Amino acid sequence: MENIKTTWVRKIFKILKWTFLVLICLFIVACVWRGIYLSNKKKEQAKTDAEVEKIHNTKLTLADVMGTNLPPDPGALADQTIAGVDANNNGIRDDVELAIFNAYPKSAKTRAVLLQLALAMEMENKQSFINSEIVDAVLDKEDSAIFCSADLIPGDGATESRIFLTTNRYLRTLAKEQYNTDSRIQAEKKFISYSKSKTELTPFCDIDLSTLSN
Repeated sequence: MENIKTTWVRKIFKILKWTFLVLICLFIVACVWRGIYLSNKKKEQAKTDAEVEKIHNTKLTLADVMGTNLPPDPGALADQTIAGVDANNNGIRDDVELAIFNAYPKSAKTRAVLLQLALAMEMENKQSFINSEIVDAVLDKEDSAIFCSADLIPGDGATESRIFLTTNRYLRTLAKEQYNTDSRIQAEKKFISYSKSKTELTPFCDIDLSTLSN
């Protein structure tokens, strides 16, 4: 009888020992997996922070507004990809940039507003990876450019309705050029779908419109 009890005790002890060892192994695996996960999240966040900072620091230049380095007409190449052609590497799609200059050759202020908005819109196609923080940073830039158009209204007594009509007119004008193919329209919708919440707006105009003569 004593031997039977001893045998059962040994079996139970053995089962408990292996159960404990398995639990220890699972705990170690879980710790290693969590460490790898947190490390990857940290790297991803650092990458996101760097991209968001780059987006915020990307601004229209006075040279762009004045057409110092206008690109050649991309022709049929303009619509072969969603990103299009940017031969002068200023972040604005060439066909859109040329369309703005053709439409407003005598108004640097209007070009400044539309080029800033075009620069922000084209950022949608320039991201190496996308998440909600990056998307909201780009949409923040777009909103700043849209509100910048209110500065085109002369005088200090602009009503909200006049501001709305002005911003809406410029937005529709540029959107027609920027999203001129089905693939670009779908890409823009997919991009916006990542948005969660809007960040605080940065100062509206990249170029102080009061420094431009026309």
